[in-house]
Amino acid sequence: MHNEFTAIIEKDEGWYIAYSPEIPGANGQGRTLAEAKQSLAEAISFILEDRRKDILRGVPKRSIREVISIG
Repeated sequence: MHNEFTAIIEKDEGWYIAYSPEIPGANGQGRTLAEAKQSLAEAISFILEDRRKDILRGVPKRSIREVISIG
Protein backbone atom coordinates (compact mmCIF):
# COMPACT_ATOMS: atom_id res chain seq x y z
CA MET A 1 0.00 0.00 0.00
CA HIS A 2 1.33 3.41 -0.94
CA ASN A 3 0.69 6.33 1.39
CA GLU A 4 2.12 9.82 1.54
CA PHE A 5 2.22 12.02 4.61
CA THR A 6 3.55 15.48 5.36
CA ALA A 7 6.78 15.62 7.36
CA ILE A 8 7.54 18.79 9.29
CA ILE A 9 11.22 18.85 10.23
CA GLU A 10 13.01 21.31 12.50
CA LYS A 11 16.61 21.45 13.63
CA ASP A 12 17.24 21.85 17.36
CA GLU A 13 20.71 21.82 18.91
CA GLY A 14 22.26 19.28 16.56
CA TRP A 15 19.15 17.10 16.20
CA TYR A 16 16.49 17.02 13.54
CA ILE A 17 13.01 16.67 15.01
CA ALA A 18 10.22 15.47 12.70
CA TYR A 19 6.47 15.06 13.01
CA SER A 20 3.49 14.48 10.74
CA PRO A 21 0.39 16.63 11.27
CA GLU A 22 -1.82 13.97 9.63
CA ILE A 23 -0.87 11.31 12.20
CA PRO A 24 -1.16 12.62 15.77
CA GLY A 25 1.61 11.21 17.93
CA ALA A 26 3.94 10.37 15.03
CA ASN A 27 7.34 11.85 15.84
CA GLY A 28 10.88 11.09 14.77
CA GLN A 29 14.36 12.38 15.43
CA GLY A 30 17.89 11.91 14.23
CA ARG A 31 21.33 13.47 13.99
CA THR A 32 20.83 13.74 10.22
CA LEU A 33 17.86 14.69 8.10
CA ALA A 34 17.74 11.17 6.67
CA GLU A 35 17.71 9.61 10.17
CA ALA A 36 14.87 11.88 11.28
CA LYS A 37 12.80 11.04 8.20
CA GLN A 38 13.41 7.30 8.65
CA SER A 39 12.51 7.53 12.33
CA LEU A 40 9.28 9.37 11.46
CA ALA A 41 8.40 6.83 8.77
CA GLU A 42 8.83 3.99 11.29
CA ALA A 43 6.66 5.83 13.83
CA ILE A 44 3.90 6.40 11.26
CA SER A 45 4.02 2.74 10.20
CA PHE A 46 3.83 1.53 13.81
CA ILE A 47 0.92 3.85 14.69
CA LEU A 48 -1.12 2.91 11.61
CA GLU A 49 -0.53 -0.81 12.15
CA ASP A 50 -1.58 -0.51 15.79
CA ARG A 51 -4.70 1.49 14.93
CA ARG A 52 -5.72 -1.01 12.25
CA LYS A 53 -5.39 -3.91 14.67
CA ASP A 54 -7.26 -2.04 17.39
CA ILE A 55 -10.21 -1.02 15.24
CA LEU A 56 -10.62 -4.53 13.79
CA ARG A 57 -10.91 -6.22 17.19
CA GLY A 58 -14.65 -5.49 17.36
CA VAL A 59 -15.53 -6.50 13.80
CA PRO A 60 -17.74 -9.60 13.65
CA LYS A 61 -15.93 -12.62 12.21
CA ARG A 62 -18.64 -13.16 9.55
CA SER A 63 -18.17 -9.67 8.11
CA ILE A 64 -16.72 -9.25 4.63
CA ARG A 65 -13.27 -7.70 4.80
CA GLU A 66 -11.66 -6.28 1.68
CA VAL A 67 -8.73 -3.96 0.92
CA ILE A 68 -9.51 -0.65 -0.79
CA SER A 69 -6.58 1.06 -2.55
CA ILE A 70 -6.45 4.83 -2.91
CA GLY A 71 -4.10 6.65 -5.24
